Amino acid sequence: MQKYVTGICCNPTTIAFVGNDNNNGSSVTTTTNNKDMLILQKTTGEVHLIRDGKFQSTPVLKETMTSAGEQGMLTIAAAGNNHNKVYIYFAESSSMDGPPLGKRVYSYDWDGEKLVNRTLVKDLPQTQTYHNAGAMTFDKNGTLYMAAGDAGRYGVLENNPNNADGGKNPDDIAVIMQLVPPGPYRAIGIRNSFGLATDPVTGEIWDTENGDRSFDEVNIVPPKFNSGWNAIMGPANETQVGQLPQYQNYVYHDPQFSWEKPISPTGLAFGAAAAAESESPFAKKYNNSLFVGGFNNGNLYRFELNNHRDGFVFQSAQLKKDKVANIGDSQDEIVFGTGFGAITDVKMGPDGFLYIVSFSDGTIYRVIPISSPEAKMINQDPGIPTTIQESIYPIIAIVTGGIGIFGFYLGRKMKKGQS
Repeated sequence: MQKYVTGICCNPTTIAFVGNDNNNGSSVTTTTNNKDMLILQKTTGEVHLIRDGKFQSTPVLKETMTSAGEQGMLTIAAAGNNHNKVYIYFAESSSMDGPPLGKRVYSYDWDGEKLVNRTLVKDLPQTQTYHNAGAMTFDKNGTLYMAAGDAGRYGVLENNPNNADGGKNPDDIAVIMQLVPPGPYRAIGIRNSFGLATDPVTGEIWDTENGDRSFDEVNIVPPKFNSGWNAIMGPANETQVGQLPQYQNYVYHDPQFSWEKPISPTGLAFGAAAAAESESPFAKKYNNSLFVGGFNNGNLYRFELNNHRDGFVFQSAQLKKDKVANIGDSQDEIVFGTGFGAITDVKMGPDGFLYIVSFSDGTIYRVIPISSPEAKMINQDPGIPTTIQESIYPIIAIVTGGIGIFGFYLGRKMKKGQS
């Protein structure tokens, strides 16, 4: 295992690439020499720049917010002609770690050194210390979507026909909303989601969803999708589907994949990354793959897409029969790497390689070929266990920093035979 750069503290959550020819939330990227990356720190309200692999200690932005529970600086995404329009989702407060004023999305302009021209995009007044979600993605037309968790409320948007939130039926919770430009909800019945990505080939939006005590999910999110919460998590039977209250014209479908034992899936990214335009051997090799990060277990998962790119292909009879990793099932086929701590973001970079953010140990990993110039410039850290694979992708370049609040083990391995 090898270090790439050090200096990240305070629980990093998500990243965005900024500058010419970068596209972040949609997983669609093109080859560029621009290596500017912005990273959020959950507990400080700060946004920092990583330029050419070097963490810049002076923040490019600092917001006043609260980080209690699952609140804090949560999500960043960037778009625009030069990918210099930046959106950030956080729990704003009038004083650091004071009572939240609301969950808010602001837009900023990246001028190459700072985030400027702060503009309120969305105010979500329903605050809670948990289930705040916040994943964002751009579709192929540049429309920005964001997931909002249920914030502990249970009304019609959470498939409760009796409107158990006391008749208030708060808006903008348990949904995937069209944020910019404003539009109708794309999905309802979303308990909590930390992952949205757009397939660069089909244009379909996918998400990850955190279940309660069982059944985390990976879903395609078509327009007017009802994901089922709080009536359904995981695959449903006909009786359960028939009992769903009919809210407008939203339609339920089973997940593309589920874990019976929760792993808390977070970021996801397509390996394609506009592979037709990219010279990255990683993007070409994994053109038909979807990568998903796990927060609870530190695993990075890889799913092989079918020919229609609307589901997965499995070799294991256990996974193939019901598209569920049931307790006791072998997951060797889909585990791409282990020991990443608590993963909060997975992105394809403008260089065509995969970036993985670890919340718990202040680390960003980058999967790069051993033959690349970047790999040859990185010094081996003998103190970290390493599994070197017999392939062109044995090296995980890492950005290492402070230890987070969760106690995850520090051994980091890529599964033998994977690359």
